[in-house]
Amino acid sequence: MRWVYLTIIILFAVAIVVFAAQNFETVTVSFLKVNLSLPLALLSVVVYLLGAATGGSLFALLRRSYKGSWRGAE
Repeated sequence: MRWVYLTIIILFAVAIVVFAAQNFETVTVSFLKVNLSLPLALLSVVVYLLGAATGGSLFALLRRSYKGSWRGAE
């Protein structure tokens, strides 16, 4: 099952790289009255990395909380 997950992750990463390589247009991003103009490829890579970091942290926090709740019940 580990190989299936690894294959899915690699395919998703390849899709992101292909998307980034085909989209070099500059886009403007507005957030909290801050405007940034940057290439769509760079924006997609940054969003992917932020999502990977926060998603991994969230799963680790949930796993630790779940295991801690079982220790407290014993």
